Amino acid sequence: MNKHRYPIQHWSFKASDETDWKSASVPGTVHTDLYRNGLIPDPFYGTNEHDLQWIDRKDWEYEASFEVDEAWLALRHLELVFDGLDTYADVTVNGTHVLSADNMFRIWRIDVKPLLHKGVNKVAVRFRSPIAEDLPKLEKLGYGLPATNDQSELGGLGDQRVSVFARKAPYHYGWDWGPRFVTSGIWREVRLEGWSGPVIRDLFIRQDRVNVSAAELTAVVEIETAERWEGQMQLTDGELTWERSVGLEPGVNVVEVPAVIAEPKLWWCRGLGEPAMYNFHAKLVADGGQEAVAEASVRTGLRDIRLVREKDEAGASFRFELNGVPVFAKGANHIPNDSFLTEVTQGRYRHEIATAAESGMNMLRVWGGGIYEQDIFYELCDEYGIMVWQDFMFACSMYPGDPKFLDSVTREAEDNLKRLRNHPCIALWCGNNEIDSAWAHYVEDGGWGWKKDYTAKQREQIWADYEAIFHRILPQAVERLGGGVAYVPSSPIRKLTGDADQHALQVTGEGDVHYWGVWHAVEPFDHYNLRVGRFMSEYGFQSFPELKSVLTYAPETELALESKIMLAHQKNGRGNQLIKEYMDLYLPEPKDFPSFLYMSQVLQAEAIRTAIEAHRRNKPYCMGTLYWQMNDCWPVASWAGMDYYGRWKALQYAVRRSFREIMLAIYEPEDGPISISVVSDLQKPVTGRLRLSLHDFQGGLLKEQTLEVHASADAVVEAGVFTRAEWLEGRDTHQVVLYAVLEIEGQAVDSKPFYFASARELSLPQANITFQEVAGSGGSQYTLISDVLARQVWISAEEEGIFSDNYFDLIPGVPVTVEFRRRGGTGSAEPFVAGHPGKLTVRSMADFI
Repeated sequence: MNKHRYPIQHWSFKASDETDWKSASVPGTVHTDLYRNGLIPDPFYGTNEHDLQWIDRKDWEYEASFEVDEAWLALRHLELVFDGLDTYADVTVNGTHVLSADNMFRIWRIDVKPLLHKGVNKVAVRFRSPIAEDLPKLEKLGYGLPATNDQSELGGLGDQRVSVFARKAPYHYGWDWGPRFVTSGIWREVRLEGWSGPVIRDLFIRQDRVNVSAAELTAVVEIETAERWEGQMQLTDGELTWERSVGLEPGVNVVEVPAVIAEPKLWWCRGLGEPAMYNFHAKLVADGGQEAVAEASVRTGLRDIRLVREKDEAGASFRFELNGVPVFAKGANHIPNDSFLTEVTQGRYRHEIATAAESGMNMLRVWGGGIYEQDIFYELCDEYGIMVWQDFMFACSMYPGDPKFLDSVTREAEDNLKRLRNHPCIALWCGNNEIDSAWAHYVEDGGWGWKKDYTAKQREQIWADYEAIFHRILPQAVERLGGGVAYVPSSPIRKLTGDADQHALQVTGEGDVHYWGVWHAVEPFDHYNLRVGRFMSEYGFQSFPELKSVLTYAPETELALESKIMLAHQKNGRGNQLIKEYMDLYLPEPKDFPSFLYMSQVLQAEAIRTAIEAHRRNKPYCMGTLYWQMNDCWPVASWAGMDYYGRWKALQYAVRRSFREIMLAIYEPEDGPISISVVSDLQKPVTGRLRLSLHDFQGGLLKEQTLEVHASADAVVEAGVFTRAEWLEGRDTHQVVLYAVLEIEGQAVDSKPFYFASARELSLPQANITFQEVAGSGGSQYTLISDVLARQVWISAEEEGIFSDNYFDLIPGVPVTVEFRRRGGTGSAEPFVAGHPGKLTVRSMADFI
């Protein structure tokens, strides 16, 4: 092998206007380097965010030394490779300028052999302030571009929103769930690579035709060589080998090797089968030789994935088909796991993806205001069978269209398409988040009101720039490099028509939907049942994290809804008040602020449960539900189901129940009657029993009924319909609960309580809940039972981990057994391990009111 890699380490940094160098971490960010050196306080604590806005106004310098010996200098090419520079960076090697970078999302590669010498060499990176860099661009343009979530006021810029000019993670400038930390730094690996003969730059396993009978593939191998070369290209999957002769010319060559695998093991998402993976290895061998001159490996899964948009009576479908099987997409929207990206360990990534899998998800949407995620994210999605809806990194803003910007976007798209296209999890590329509907070019009074601030000429220019990126550059890049994965220009969008029918301004019978009537428009939860589209790609409801998490950013003296710190850790305007307003509608009044935190989670869980059940009940009209949002980038009140520390909120447990392969859904429309549906995602018919029982809150069994259930494969069946009067028979609606249990082959696969009055009106008794360790479980399993109705039972553990269920209702006298699993330690391949929870605390809603 003629290719060598040498990571460059041991970096130092300083502000450009200072002389004192400090140790730096690479990959890293200037904020985290300042914090680790004790130069700034914890950025996430209290209101420290407000006091750290000076950092993005400065230029910062990083430098490192590395040694090169004779063997390295003997190689024909020595390249300095940056996998990620954030963002405006000038690089010098031994004092000579070699690169000016301007895009956080690109890979930069520079041949530096002429500048290197034997012994110690020095590389330096000067990061120019992204604010100082982009303010002149705003002035030159002559008017500001819409950037709704750019918190320019917090950054001391007034209404000068410059985020749109930088090809940098948009959320760094703030969002309605995240802080404003406009970082700089070497955020991915930097290394020296050396090579002499041919070198394989890229190996892509193009999947030309894949089904259960055969996988017809083409290995597309990009090879660079400095001189003519002849030999053999060999491709193997570990069992089979394919080979062809190649003749390489100086420069970049593309060699294609066809390969066929009979009866392949297909990659399936969760719920449909195993996510089988193949390891492909390509190597160049000289004629008559055995030794590899150059080689490369990729790991991929073989699958056929399609976005199906077919006209039907209601409009047009929007569904994914995997290996010919329609998939109801169950999942969430993913944002970056940290404001400081290099703080996200592989263990944190595994915790998130394992949480998605534990919660019954088969899809995550990588949202367009963050980053094209690290390789480990997609590797884990491949491993766990989680499909990925991948946005390009554009969100809630209009962007410039000058030639330099468009060229940068083109190269960014190429870099990331090539980096990610071997991952079988990639199911869709989407141009942007919400811009088509926010601007609403073809509807004068539509969208978010942006257009009114511009002249007719400016509007046309802004829209032309939009079309250049999302209707030309990105779809062409996906067509050329995406391996057949579908592209949509924006989410949400109805269809690309060039007229008013294009914009998803309301719930219709085609396209995907971002429904925010509940929350932003303060509509009632029941509207989730009324506003169901073909694919629900965004909707959400906020809550606070639990008290343990809140105390990491606020002292006890600040535990009040409108305290300065609580408002600083609530980025959505009236967010805290909205939670309270909805709580006043649906739940009893909490007795204190810690109780308010708990109750906010119960409220959020109820909202999203209502939504998911509505979407799944309406299968196959609706074929996807991705709630907002999976995770947090700092400790905050937000829409996340798992807080910044990875602690599951009540929502995560509600999602886990609502995403079961077989689910019960009970729905009572305003004009009745009550219906009980069985929703099955199984690919085979199911037969079972639906057991219904009516209980009073004190433990009395009042009535029972059993119904036979027969559901076709992958279907929804109405198992029972009844009126209130049939079951209540005059009883007090505030003191009875209907309990439904679905049994298949003698096993309970789902259960659900139904109340005849709102939670706010129920007469909840004080529950005596006992819990007992299950013999032989090693302290990991416990059986809980209550003498009276116990609503939203919250089990908290001394150890960090998850329960098999939590925030559930205990029907009096009906035992529930749960298992505790600790979070795996650093480097652990097992994200959750059954174990002892330490001290357990068990409370129910009655304890908080």
